[in-house]
Amino acid sequence: MKAVVYESFSTTPKIMNVDDPTPENHGVVIKVEATGVCRSDWHGWMGHDPDIVLPHVPGHEFAGIIEAVGKDVKRFKVGDRVTVPFVSGCGACPECHGGNHQVCGNQTQPGFTHWGSFAEYVSIHHADVNLVTLPETIDFTTAASLGCRFVTSFRAVVDQGKVSAGQWVAVHGCGGVGLSAIMIANSIGANVIAVDVTDDKLELAKALGAYATINATSVADVAEAIKDITRGGAHVSIDALGHPTTCINSIKSLKKLGKHVQVGLLLADQATPPIPMNLVIAHELEIIGSHGMQAFRYDAMLAMIKSGKLSPEKLLGRTISLEESIAALTNMDKINPPGVTVVTRF
Repeated sequence: MKAVVYESFSTTPKIMNVDDPTPENHGVVIKVEATGVCRSDWHGWMGHDPDIVLPHVPGHEFAGIIEAVGKDVKRFKVGDRVTVPFVSGCGACPECHGGNHQVCGNQTQPGFTHWGSFAEYVSIHHADVNLVTLPETIDFTTAASLGCRFVTSFRAVVDQGKVSAGQWVAVHGCGGVGLSAIMIANSIGANVIAVDVTDDKLELAKALGAYATINATSVADVAEAIKDITRGGAHVSIDALGHPTTCINSIKSLKKLGKHVQVGLLLADQATPPIPMNLVIAHELEIIGSHGMQAFRYDAMLAMIKSGKLSPEKLLGRTISLEESIAALTNMDKINPPGVTVVTRF
């Protein structure tokens, strides 16, 4: 198969012909029809993820058609249209038995623990636990944008943040995760404040339902600007970027008893930001992590998409070829256009 491969970290990947994957007894092989280019892929390419063994094929948010099925798979067959969360649970550990596949201790992640979806085919383990049947009403390009950013935001807003109508929600960073969170919180009836450093992303945030926008380069203090708009602070604030500055701004922007939800990855030398713990204690704030979403929770999200309450297709930025994905990946820290970039030509 054709795949994007990097043989060392931070060096330009190449298009190569490599062996097709074969399914595990409990797994499947999926023909990739579309795959998103995500900041997590960039972190992996930079060498920030200890699970990656070189040489490596990135890619973890995708949709496609089942090409081959392991002998123990019961719920799926060749030809099924599917997507998958970026975290695949084992289905057998205490966390999985408790319904928390997204923190499975034996989890696999295509594009990290094994070769991913920047390729014509990708292997998924424990298919009966992790695959999601894709409705005919959702195209592959839209579905590819769900697997990491959108579902992570759905869990962050709905399950972890427990956002409700009328609340103030601040979203720091208007990339794919942040824009998804804005759309989801707005659909629930929350008042959303979007924060970013570029006006084009803030314009898109406004179009997706943000009540107010803040360009962080144009205000002296982001947290105080949020408190001014909300008259006291946000009920829930989400760091959708993953940077010490956005993390701290998010916590400082909360009202008393507020919730900070950390979604963006803080890795390498940014992994331990100086949390203002005095505020956490004095204001009884909650700091909550959010890491992916279980396959069985897709039903609630897909129902909202089917009803028209959520329109993830509005988040799409541009579609590119597999060859073009190399530049999109390696320049993500320098060039990051609005919306989600999806590979659709292999």
